[in-house]
Amino acid sequence: MSDILLIHGSCHGAWCWRDLIPALTALGHSPRAIDLPSHGQDTTPLSEVTLDSCAEAIVNALGENTVVLGHSWGGFPITRAADLSHARGQGHIARLIYLCAYAPWDGHALIDMRRAAPRQPLLHAVVKSDDGLSYTVDPAKTRAAFYHDCPTGTEDFANAHLSPQSIRAQSDKITLGEGQRLCPKSYIRCTDDQTIPPEFQVTMTESWPASDVYDMPTSHSPFFADPKGLAALIDRIVKAS
Repeated sequence: MSDILLIHGSCHGAWCWRDLIPALTALGHSPRAIDLPSHGQDTTPLSEVTLDSCAEAIVNALGENTVVLGHSWGGFPITRAADLSHARGQGHIARLIYLCAYAPWDGHALIDMRRAAPRQPLLHAVVKSDDGLSYTVDPAKTRAAFYHDCPTGTEDFANAHLSPQSIRAQSDKITLGEGQRLCPKSYIRCTDDQTIPPEFQVTMTESWPASDVYDMPTSHSPFFADPKGLAALIDRIVKAS
């Protein structure tokens, strides 16, 4: 049984793990999820959200031996959390799992990596706020972007919960340290992803050991498209650790 902390991606919240949590629990694990600052039930003002504040929220949620899974942009704060927790001796990350996530490059921000991708499939759906602090995703385009292979009604559930995403949190550059270097890592690539190009997920993992990279034939949201299959793969990764 593993303590598994689930970290959501842009505009999402702990709510997106609705179907995965019971699937992991059925396999004997102890999954839990948090809302990053300004997402879900968290009321932090968007003007105060940074990459480090998101990483701090993760560090504060760690147990003594926690597997941390980050989806999409969540790859950045989970990586930063590994460095912060290592430096402070606060909690312990047993493994980082990147779920169709950005695996950060040293000295880069998420927006730098997004621009480095060969395609920008999400760009047409993004709506920037008037104050320039955040962006949202056009509700009419969320199914095509995130949920095209998910059960009917998934986008309605998601559209009722999606929240603005802090731009600063994604423009803060990351410096990779000893903690993340020492932490075991696995990557789950989604081969029908319409948000982060699958070929860019290959690029981000081209130097990783093949034994640490897995594929799922789903959209950007396997936690809705195939929660039991995702749970089985996470179980496999954890047991192989």
